Amino acid sequence: MSKRILIALTSHDDLGGVRSTGYYVSEAAHPWHVFREAGFEVVVASVKGGQPPQDGFDASDDTQTAFLDSAELREAGRLADLEGRSFDAVLYAGGHGTMWDFPDDPDVARLGREVYESGGVVAAVCHGPSALVNLTLSDGVPLVAGRRVAAFTNAEEKAAGVAEIVPFLLADALVGKGATHEPAADWQPQVVVDGRLATGQNPASAAPLAERIVELLK
Repeated sequence: MSKRILIALTSHDDLGGVRSTGYYVSEAAHPWHVFREAGFEVVVASVKGGQPPQDGFDASDDTQTAFLDSAELREAGRLADLEGRSFDAVLYAGGHGTMWDFPDDPDVARLGREVYESGGVVAAVCHGPSALVNLTLSDGVPLVAGRRVAAFTNAEEKAAGVAEIVPFLLADALVGKGATHEPAADWQPQVVVDGRLATGQNPASAAPLAERIVELLK
């Protein structure tokens, strides 16, 4: 039976009143392509459902264009309507919008907990690990406690000029929940796998992270 993977997207479109934001298109599109090439079924959903706000679209990237035209994105539903136990993995795609709605959304946390506790893989890339900040298992312990992770770094946030705009610094928040953050140089691919938790640092890490998820599921 084909593996089934959920790509979870933000529905938040405002970067602190400075500009619009949303999910970062390449961070969903490139994993979507990798998963489909591996023969996996992909489901896309967002916090509020419907067409989620996007950021960072590169029209010269055929994979991004294909994703935006895909049936999976057109049919994107709400995370609240899904059951984590029906998926072999969940990937929380990034984009600055996630920093506002992922951490405190109950269904973002519920789906990750259900996937993990049913033996699946929980993955996140760039700002997607904001979903992990308040994700606890049934025993109340944070999923990231005692685990190695990658995520958008403080240095990258400063380089992007939004360190004072985002509601918190992601790497610091993960460390505050007991994680060990393992950064690479700015904008370089970095994927960290710790058991069935797989994380990537930035947009360049999205496809390599997806490839590691495929390895974990095969």
